Amino acid sequence: MASITIRNLDETTKQRLRERAARNGRSMEEEVRLLLDGLETSATSPAPADSAAPDRAMPTLVSASTGGGSATIEGFPAAGKRVLLIISGGIAAYKSLDLIRRLVERGVEVRPLMTAAAQEFITPLTAGALAASKVFTDLFDREDEQDVGHIRLARDCDMIVVAPATADLMAKMACGIANDLASTVLLATNKPVLVAPAMNPAMWNHPATRRNVETLRNDGVAFIGPFSGEMAERNEAGKGRMAEPMQIVERIGEMLDTRPKTLKGRRVVVTSGPTHEPIDPVRYIANRSSGKQGHAIAKALADLGAEVILVSGPVGIPDPAGVETVHVQTARDMLKAVETALPADIAVMVAAVADWRSKGEASEKMKKEDGKGPSHLELTENPDILKTIGHHENRPQIVVGFAAETHNVETHARAKLKRKGADWIVANDVSPDSGIGGSAGGVMGGDANRVKIISAEAVEEWPELSKHDVAVRLAARIAAELAKRQSTA
Repeated sequence: MASITIRNLDETTKQRLRERAARNGRSMEEEVRLLLDGLETSATSPAPADSAAPDRAMPTLVSASTGGGSATIEGFPAAGKRVLLIISGGIAAYKSLDLIRRLVERGVEVRPLMTAAAQEFITPLTAGALAASKVFTDLFDREDEQDVGHIRLARDCDMIVVAPATADLMAKMACGIANDLASTVLLATNKPVLVAPAMNPAMWNHPATRRNVETLRNDGVAFIGPFSGEMAERNEAGKGRMAEPMQIVERIGEMLDTRPKTLKGRRVVVTSGPTHEPIDPVRYIANRSSGKQGHAIAKALADLGAEVILVSGPVGIPDPAGVETVHVQTARDMLKAVETALPADIAVMVAAVADWRSKGEASEKMKKEDGKGPSHLELTENPDILKTIGHHENRPQIVVGFAAETHNVETHARAKLKRKGADWIVANDVSPDSGIGGSAGGVMGGDANRVKIISAEAVEEWPELSKHDVAVRLAARIAAELAKRQSTA
């Protein structure tokens, strides 16, 4: 019964089942039997509210078959590529499991290869379940070596990542020793190799290790880390910690990024997020901007090779990779940071800057007084950042502004285009009932957007897209416009 059930499951559900079985140390068939037993039991006798453990809960599996589970993260430059991940022995091997997960969710095919020492720390079953792939462990595997498997592994990938890389394995690499599957594959490969060392600081600083690292660098091997911090051993600290999984993911993306760099050599300033205008030490004027669209645009422009300076107001999302981020609070701080970043070729003013601020900031928290009503709050206008840059003596060649409107979107955006001195205005409807993203909140804080690109010549209406896709399309359009202006200059 169990095998029939597994064959009929979709691939997403199969992967969730593999991970679940690996966590519980069971085969997939055993896991299905227990799930079915649990379902049958729950149908006849409801369990107490506090008795169901998460790993026995059927909805986890069912949700995967109905479209649940982790969504693939958009826009990763190495999506669709194949990475051979060599896991060598060391306590940092546990990080390789998170590395597998993060690569897979970004659309990378991961093939794990584990040394004998690595298997003392984590199991091939766990690595294989996360990667949904066979784990390679033995140089003399009868099945794999019938077609010279170590050569196939060395060549049938886009790059090799060694994480963690021990002093022992790096010494073998530097000396050309090939006495197990990992070292043989590394000697036979013609693909890029990225090494993430992890070891005790004394081992990292040993002259022999330093010589080996220098040899490998000269041979073209790329390194990430190690970094300083506490070691697994008690009272040991220093340089030797393996890079964090997301740092390795970002480096892999950089090394496998084959997209054309149409903005290479160009400097871009992007603003993002809201501004916070203080009223007193605990209150401020702000808006609902999440910064998702501005950050996505900064990343998309950087992916085209531009040097990007992102001036970000207070947001709850991470800084985009490959971008220099300047954090500010107020509109005046933002304007100063933008002007400091000039001269630039392109400016994209996405931030939802507060139009007004309190004329004076109270030095103490303003207290309400019973019977006297609200305190009077006198407002003054903030500097207009887009207008300032649109008419600046160091005006970028292309200035793009955003118009977040709740009504008469196109009319307001056209007026803004003329008034602010921008080349384009990207207008969007941010009203809560816009229906964008299928949620009550609409664009603000959501992951979808629907925009119109308004210029002096035309209005270009885009369909509803993810904010990532809006960013990619806008970055490509900006690059094409800049190239067009350069060719006619």
